[in-house]
Amino acid sequence: MNEKIIFAGFGGQGIMSMGLIMSYAGMMDGKNVSWLPSYGPEMRGGTANCHVTISDEPVGSPIINEATVVIAMNRPSLEKYEKYVVPGGKLFINTSLIKEKAKRNDIEVYEIAANDIANEIGNLKIANMVILGALIKATNITKIESTLKALVEVLGPSKEHLVSINEKALEKGAELIDVLSKK
Repeated sequence: MNEKIIFAGFGGQGIMSMGLIMSYAGMMDGKNVSWLPSYGPEMRGGTANCHVTISDEPVGSPIINEATVVIAMNRPSLEKYEKYVVPGGKLFINTSLIKEKAKRNDIEVYEIAANDIANEIGNLKIANMVILGALIKATNITKIESTLKALVEVLGPSKEHLVSINEKALEKGAELIDVLSKK
């Protein structure tokens, strides 16, 4: 395994949390990982992305120029990072905020209305977990058990009350992949 994932969106969408959760889950699964966060100058609303590598081999560089997976949570992220996906790779698009379609036909594209689903569950802030659940189900990069343990670790004791709603969002994202695969 050598998965190279770029998570991208704007500040406040939980981009860094997704990457951190995947990194912790990868470590719990006994993999080598790297996590490289990158923030724009603004706290919320600015650009945010992180590069995560989960591999059976040691990770040589945390910088990703060719991604096996890209998560685009907003339109500027789709425009910037779609070209980074290797042929045969996967692109996850948050269609709640992105109306454009992927331009490439040599990759697998997953259209997930993450914000809409998060609102249905009861909290817009868990849109990132909807996409993360879809990613895990579509790729099997990490085990769901490891991801749930990583979620608890990343949220910490002060946000323990948010674990169940985030878990529900992960499950909903995974269910979407089951539905999409039956079409």
